[in-house]
Amino acid sequence: MPTPQPPAPAATSLPDGPALLTLERLSRKEGSGLRVADLIGRWRLDQLWGKGSSRPSALSAALLRSLAARLEISKGATANHLRLANAVNLGALELRFDGEGQLQGRRPLLVFWFERLQLRLGAMVLLERTLPRPKEKRMPFFALIAAERTGEGWLAARGRGGGLALWRLEG
Repeated sequence: MPTPQPPAPAATSLPDGPALLTLERLSRKEGSGLRVADLIGRWRLDQLWGKGSSRPSALSAALLRSLAARLEISKGATANHLRLANAVNLGALELRFDGEGQLQGRRPLLVFWFERLQLRLGAMVLLERTLPRPKEKRMPFFALIAAERTGEGWLAARGRGGGLALWRLEG
């Protein structure tokens, strides 16, 4: 199934809040059609909307963009498994969570868990901790809404806590 397209994009190829909500309704009804190959890449956070909000959270998104917040997704050991990294940087200092994920269900959900936390200064690891796997009912997830890999490239999803995120694909 092809990824649903946002209605009449504005001057930019990134969907705005109303377009994302339309895509989300369509995704809930028909599924997003997203597959592992659609998710592979390095995604830089662009916008955030709080739970129930129709306006983006400019301050939170600006802060996370200034920290180069990103989600890195690569292929895992099996067809539906993925490797994920979530990281922010302050200059050469990087806080990074590494783990695994898998697609589940028709929408689908990207269910994930982080196995390791690292604090790095350049190539030097300052701190590394193994993280316990959450119980099945407490696993974090992203309900995948839509993605576009052409043009600017973007990925939209709603998190377990109800917030909506829009990432841009890095070159």
